[in-house]
Amino acid sequence: MPAPAECLQTMCAARPLVQNITNYVAMNVMANVLLAAGASPAMVHAREEAAEFAVIAQALTVNIGTADPTWIAAMEDAVTVMNQHNKPWVLDPVAAGATAFRRDATARLLALKPTVIRGNASEILALAGQIAGGRGADTGDTVEAAHDAAQSLARKTGGVVAVTGAVDFITDGTQALQVANGDPLMPKVTALGCALTGVVGAFCVGQPPLDATVAALAYYGLAGEIAAKSANGPGSFQPHFLDALHCTTPNQLTAGANVARL
Repeated sequence: MPAPAECLQTMCAARPLVQNITNYVAMNVMANVLLAAGASPAMVHAREEAAEFAVIAQALTVNIGTADPTWIAAMEDAVTVMNQHNKPWVLDPVAAGATAFRRDATARLLALKPTVIRGNASEILALAGQIAGGRGADTGDTVEAAHDAAQSLARKTGGVVAVTGAVDFITDGTQALQVANGDPLMPKVTALGCALTGVVGAFCVGQPPLDATVAALAYYGLAGEIAAKSANGPGSFQPHFLDALHCTTPNQLTAGANVARL
């Protein structure tokens, strides 16, 4: 299994073009996060061009946070292209169980076999058809409560499932790892979770999805730890976080990644 530092080096060297069909709240934050991490973001969601652009993109992320029927169709079009070209795509099932529209949208996207699913515990439980305690985009469940659901989903889709929280849980249905990097200030800044999905997509380009996802989560969490040392609260945390993403080196990641195999 490649070390997180190796995955970071590979991602930065590739500077991958990541297409993101994400929500209105996240677009600016996500684009800045991907640029700071060393990737190239493209926020292309119009159905008239989503599939065409997917041909040149190296990875795709889809996020249903503020989706509508046309956006969901654009996601399906772009995902179909990624699957045809064997390129990675990441599903961020925001508030997956909150409404019938979201349940239908995520069911359609799950059927297209995401390379990686990244969500909070309530979202993963909802995707697995279990009772979840989420409130909108906020989780009401612990990461531990979603372990079995994540493994079941990974086996069903053939991909990787990452349940993010205080201690992240990542599985491909057979192997399981945890990442304990991060800081409590991170959930206090809107769209940092959505932006993480883009970083996962960037790391997946040319790399095994399980290894890439673990590395992305460790890198992102470590940047949060570094940023928190200089921040006074959520307002000052965000610029420090972008700086930390930009400046974190593979050597720092080797020293600071808190990854364990379960």
